[in-house]
Amino acid sequence: MVHARNSIARGSKSFAMASKLFDPATRERAWLLYAWCRACDDLADGQDMGHGMTIVRNPQERLTQIRERTTMALAGRQTGDPAFDGFGLVARECGISPALTNDLIEGFALDAADWRPRTEGDLYRYCYHVAGVVGVMMALVMGVPAEDDATLDRAADLGLAFQLANVARDICEDDTVGRCYLPVEWLVEMDMPPGEHMRPFYRKRLAVLARRLATRAADYEASARVGAAALPFRSAWAVLAAAGIYGDIARTVAARGERAWDRRVVTTRAEKLGWVARAFGQAVASRRAGTVKPRPSDLWKRPGNSL
Repeated sequence: MVHARNSIARGSKSFAMASKLFDPATRERAWLLYAWCRACDDLADGQDMGHGMTIVRNPQERLTQIRERTTMALAGRQTGDPAFDGFGLVARECGISPALTNDLIEGFALDAADWRPRTEGDLYRYCYHVAGVVGVMMALVMGVPAEDDATLDRAADLGLAFQLANVARDICEDDTVGRCYLPVEWLVEMDMPPGEHMRPFYRKRLAVLARRLATRAADYEASARVGAAALPFRSAWAVLAAAGIYGDIARTVAARGERAWDRRVVTTRAEKLGWVARAFGQAVASRRAGTVKPRPSDLWKRPGNSL
């Protein structure tokens, strides 16, 4: 637990603040889940707690490490790594299936294979594998039944919203290590040669695509917010706070336009606390929403075999 708490404190101030709104048991399980995700991500990207992404020379070896340690943890075998051992514990307690863990690892496999999205649908598929499935796991941690597809779909949507915000914010950072998550069809539409989108000449066109990403993120955030009605009050409060805090990243990127990548977009502590306060009222309002309705049919649908 100490390792998991330190992991989220160093890896994400936004998620760390939102997690404090959970009841104690859910908070600790959320930390354990986060620590595993962070450890996998750091292994895959050569980072330290989400910082300092580098070009990885042995991506397949690192992917094998992730698979082997995760398999051991799910089987209840000690790995010697507290992030993986802690995940094994929370997976057993909350019914997180091997299929879901494999869905996340598949996202790391895409990066290890130097994959690029060709279509908008490809982008959403990637976002599901690296973030949407984490939303599903987090919903299980919060006590959502595995058969409640309507709520789990909304949980996946929140992960997609977060990742779309990441894609918009990190276009420049990703380019430095040879990655690009903008669909090739979007680049062709804007007459930007793949691999050259960060050239100053293309900044206006790149800003158009960043606003598009922000709009898509807002759509998924709006869908995810509906799912709060099915959560315990403190969980709904935490989720709605995180949605607002992270949503501000995409909104700020869109508002900055061509200057969005001059410096990294962050939310201040005051802005985070503002969302904590607003989310309390939103969580109260969600109590009156009743059951969660199926999500809009025009949004990308998560794979149906994950559970």
